[in-house]
Amino acid sequence: RVFFMNNQKPQKPTLSGQRFKTRKRDEKERFDPTQFQDCIIQGLTETGTDLEAVAKFLDASGAKLDYRRYAETLFDILVAGGMLAPGGTLADDMTRTNVCVFAAQEDLETMQAFAQVFNKLIRRYKYLEKGFEDEVKKLLLFLKGFSESERNKLAMLTGILLANGTLNASILNSLYNENLVKEGVSAAFAVKLFKSWINEKDINAVAVSLRKVNMDNRLMELFPANKQSVEHFSKYFTEAGLKELSEYVRNQQSIGARKELQKELQEQMSRGDPFKDIILYVKEEMKKNNISEQTVVAIIWSSVMSTVEWNKKEELVAEQAIKHLKQYSPLLAAFTTQGQSELTLLLKIQEYCYDNIHFMKAFQKIVVLFYKAEVLSEEPILKWYKDAHLAKGKSVFLEQMKKFVEWLKNAEEESESEAEEGD
Repeated sequence: RVFFMNNQKPQKPTLSGQRFKTRKRDEKERFDPTQFQDCIIQGLTETGTDLEAVAKFLDASGAKLDYRRYAETLFDILVAGGMLAPGGTLADDMTRTNVCVFAAQEDLETMQAFAQVFNKLIRRYKYLEKGFEDEVKKLLLFLKGFSESERNKLAMLTGILLANGTLNASILNSLYNENLVKEGVSAAFAVKLFKSWINEKDINAVAVSLRKVNMDNRLMELFPANKQSVEHFSKYFTEAGLKELSEYVRNQQSIGARKELQKELQEQMSRGDPFKDIILYVKEEMKKNNISEQTVVAIIWSSVMSTVEWNKKEELVAEQAIKHLKQYSPLLAAFTTQGQSELTLLLKIQEYCYDNIHFMKAFQKIVVLFYKAEVLSEEPILKWYKDAHLAKGKSVFLEQMKKFVEWLKNAEEESESEAEEGD
């Protein structure tokens, strides 16, 4: 009997009903939004305007309060001083604090100090990243509900946080809201935002961030459709002291126009459109998008060379190239009316022949063809030979051109002496 009793399994202790109820009540308080808000506001009020103390308080509070559940409440308080109602007004029935972005001084230094508070908080509690991004997107949609000073402070803060990587540039999508754009709120906000962003970094860093989220070609959408021109954008932002942003957008627009021109050119060539129609189209695009002749001749060369499946045998590719380029020489001739355009074409031919190994021996043949077809003239060829060539394969190409260049020089001397005799 003793043996049997010793083998009895001891009963596991069970939680009493009373204890269970107490835990449930504690949980309810922990998840009560009003209590959460009161705790944060009380803590901020006690720290006062010492932002280092604010950062320490927020760091410590994360262990006791549920930041994960109440991220929106937390960020509303830190930005606006209390809970925001839809539209951006502060909820009347809630307690508030003046230790927030909107109640702070409207200057870059103060906003930089507030940015540090957000940085430290989000570094400490990584799970707040998404909640903070959502909060900023919401705040941008609420811009009309804020005063001009509040908007300025939020813009400066956002620019700083974009610069240090706390925020992703995709949040700018909120600025394309139709009502904000229509009333000029988006553009005015963007001025302050980009000023603080560029102040922290530079235009190149801004460009990289915008490109990553495909926003680099969308900045003109900050204006209504009837004002979405490079001229309007440039004037507005240059007058606001953001010339580098104006130039960046102008450059982006030019890149877009060049890509579109190349795409259309290739389609016209593959359809076999008459050269006079192609030339007319290209000249219109040059005028409309302010594209230089040098840029155009490089685009035409690239388009012409991409329309063919080239032979892989070196001895056959030169013959194929000459036949193909002879056909397109009138098109190239229409856009080599300046010496600089001819030189641009020569450099493009050199680059192409170097990059495509089968064309290495075809360089001189192509140049001679274009000389005979009046696409290239003596002076740019001689300049290229003397000092304007690229380093790529220069010894090979200069050797190929040696005899032809000597012939050109002799021909030039002969024509000069004939002209003197004629005088």
